[in-house]
Amino acid sequence: METCGAAGVDLSNDERTHDMTKTLFITGASSGIGAATARTAVSRGWSVGLFARSEDKLTALAEELGDAALPLVGDATSLEEQRAAVGKTVDRFGGLNAAFANAGTGLSAAGTEKGDPDEWEALVHLNVLGFLWTAKAAMPALKSSKGHLLLTGSAAGRRHIKGSVYGASKWFVHGYGGNLAEEMREWGGRCTVIAPGMVDTPFFDEAKPDKLKPEDIADAAMFALEADPRACVQEVFVMPTG
Repeated sequence: METCGAAGVDLSNDERTHDMTKTLFITGASSGIGAATARTAVSRGWSVGLFARSEDKLTALAEELGDAALPLVGDATSLEEQRAAVGKTVDRFGGLNAAFANAGTGLSAAGTEKGDPDEWEALVHLNVLGFLWTAKAAMPALKSSKGHLLLTGSAAGRRHIKGSVYGASKWFVHGYGGNLAEEMREWGGRCTVIAPGMVDTPFFDEAKPDKLKPEDIADAAMFALEADPRACVQEVFVMPTG
């Protein structure tokens, strides 16, 4: 049976699917939490813009996911590159319903005395400014769709860890996420901080087989994204049981 549009025009199956598809832009999409979220989102009918620096990994992931995925090579520390990537995502899929500021980095040396100032600077550019750039780049399109912004926080962003500069960067994410939720609420948008404990991802030099998997965090992200529009899930903590 054919279905008619508002003007009484018959819509093909492809056109109806396109109209119903939501679009998610993900930074740090080439591996770990970003890649797992892309896979989960596509399995639930979303289209995804995949943004990261690793062209080879992005291309492989996009080929795996098919027409629902757009690979976008770029650096999350660049506002202009994020703006360009968001624009390409909107052009390809017709709009933007959500953005996931997920790209982040850690440090090789912990604490203040032993810490490396050059590493600190790189961390701030990605873990702080990179998140600001995602919000800034995506906000016009999200405002148009009354969309959703996700931020990857951390359990480390809600407790004090001796001398942890990384943890402090995640405190910023949690504080900023709450402030964004208040700002976006004014026009019907939502903001969620996803706060994992230790996750077995390439973030660590050694495997963590007894800890969380990226798919666990992807499920949490989709829970927030697919909550009823009346509900804003502002923070989701996911901790390993092991």
